[in-house]
Amino acid sequence: MGTSPLDDTRFVGHRRKLIEEIQAKGIDDLETLQYFDVVPRHIFIPEVLWPRAYEDAPLPIGFGQTASQPSLQAYYLQLLSPGRDEKVLEIGTGSGYLTALLALAADRVYSIERLSELSQRARKVLDSLSANNVALLVGDGTIGWKKFAPFDVIVVSAASPSIPSALVDQLDEGGRMLIPVGSRESQELVQIKKTGFVVTEEVVKGAVTFVPLLGRFAWQSEGV
Repeated sequence: MGTSPLDDTRFVGHRRKLIEEIQAKGIDDLETLQYFDVVPRHIFIPEVLWPRAYEDAPLPIGFGQTASQPSLQAYYLQLLSPGRDEKVLEIGTGSGYLTALLALAADRVYSIERLSELSQRARKVLDSLSANNVALLVGDGTIGWKKFAPFDVIVVSAASPSIPSALVDQLDEGGRMLIPVGSRESQELVQIKKTGFVVTEEVVKGAVTFVPLLGRFAWQSEGV
């Protein structure tokens, strides 16, 4: 019988140090911080980078993609505050680390990744953590996942030149979405809320940098 990655205590001290750094950047929600204590980040990134796994920094995960900065992911979680009875759509599975954090916070997580290799890798790691409330799909995240819509929370982990209308359409009443919007070089984090027939947009954080969101309703190609 195999051991769970949760039994690996080698990085516990590093995780606690990362949590202190996240707190210092204004994340004070105790539940959010607890998620970062539970989920081991190192197993989601290439083993050669394990010595850097608990730096508060983005790290390369292959295929031109990165694992986002943990404090920024904590900001997502604190601001959107997914509830135990809520359904989350994540655009950009990437390493699967944020997916695992969301799985602790929400009832169900539906995550879309454009690159099948990353999706398959994330699935293996999520399975090793027994994240049984996560469904993964390889496809175009900009069109959402209509089969399981509407969603209470939509998390977009890649930068778009504009807000994809298909994702707004899949927000439930009272739903909220966070998405980086701007150029390929620099973006602002925009929060969208849906109340009745009213959709509001608010810039909640400036000067962030994410990999580009590719798809029908975002950037069409990798090129500049």
